[in-house]
Amino acid sequence: LRTPAWGNRGMRTRLGCLSHKSDSYNDFTAILPDKPNRALKRLSTEEATRWADSFDSLLSHKYGVAAFRAFLKTEFSEENLEFWLACEEFKKTRSTTKLASKAHRIFEEFIDVQAPREVNIDFQTREVTRNNVQEPSLSCFDQAQGKVHSLMEKDSYPRFLRSKIYTDLLTQTQRRLS
Repeated sequence: LRTPAWGNRGMRTRLGCLSHKSDSYNDFTAILPDKPNRALKRLSTEEATRWADSFDSLLSHKYGVAAFRAFLKTEFSEENLEFWLACEEFKKTRSTTKLASKAHRIFEEFIDVQAPREVNIDFQTREVTRNNVQEPSLSCFDQAQGKVHSLMEKDSYPRFLRSKIYTDLLTQTQRRLS
């Protein structure tokens, strides 16, 4: 039995979260794509404020995604964002040979019943996606991705905007200006 490459690291991360559930700005800076101080110098208050305008605005900014991911980790629900991001990456696949293997990997990791990072979708969407993956196309996850996007937008996103991670981030960017 082969352990997925992300398995050990993912388990350590989850176990670490169990011993230290936090909702702090430090959680966000720990996972920034760049070094935290350099990244925050690049992030303007206007950009961070724009994330509150729409969920898609948040998802279109790499630091927005990083902050949202840090927040979702505090709620133990980062699989929704990870699935959405995997689908976005999947849509960029140009090789038809890679398309099938990537589709099966995403399905097994996020969609299948008892998947390691199973997302919360209804039975019908799961079955439609299962059928789509049999003959994968760039749009085979569209329905499931749409459901997960909608769930995050209606549920997690409003809580993120009220979270300490987001409010602390806004405070930090504003402090830099004064």
